[in-house]
Amino acid sequence: MTIKVLLADDQALVRAGFRSLLARSRDVTVVGEAQDGDEAVTLSASTRPDVILMDIRMPGTDGITATRRIVTSPTTPGCRVIILTTFDTDEHVFAALRAGASGFLTKEVEPAELRRAVAAVAGGDALLSPGVTRRVIEQFAHRQDLTPSAGQRLAALTARELETVKLVALGLSNNEIAERLVISPLTAKTHITRAIAKLNVRDRVQLVILAYESGLVQPGA
Repeated sequence: MTIKVLLADDQALVRAGFRSLLARSRDVTVVGEAQDGDEAVTLSASTRPDVILMDIRMPGTDGITATRRIVTSPTTPGCRVIILTTFDTDEHVFAALRAGASGFLTKEVEPAELRRAVAAVAGGDALLSPGVTRRVIEQFAHRQDLTPSAGQRLAALTARELETVKLVALGLSNNEIAERLVISPLTAKTHITRAIAKLNVRDRVQLVILAYESGLVQPGA
């Protein structure tokens, strides 16, 4: 199966660099390039990419707005967005994740890591690094007011599912969650999958954000 990727960045040199890196993978093809958010939205509807590498800061419609429009559009079902940023502490990253992005990468990403990230997100996984992504979420989660409705949504979970969500938000992998709860990794994955379905969130990243917004996990925990 070939993974279709759309590149969205206002700098032609950056787009060319990512295109060159992705060209080395036989199962990835770049289906288009956009230089701003509006063009990314238009091209995503016509090319139906599996993954979009989206810059946050672009003139006109930015990457956050474009991400929100793409992930909620019926014309691009299943399309996933990886946010590109110059620094892993970019203050806009958390907003992009809340808008529906499945993770983020810095523009200094290593070639092999880029290809793995694209494959992982295309396969339905979130690009949730226990280190980098959690650090960004923690850094900016405390600036957000707690959302009462987020806490009410968690009431739909069983006690074990709630415990699993908390461990996901703390940055634990499936294997680490399994070890902590003395269950199999498959069972841990099942709890996570059920929690995602019950809470009607897109993926693991959105699960983490909901955990912070509800107060289930506190920044720095």
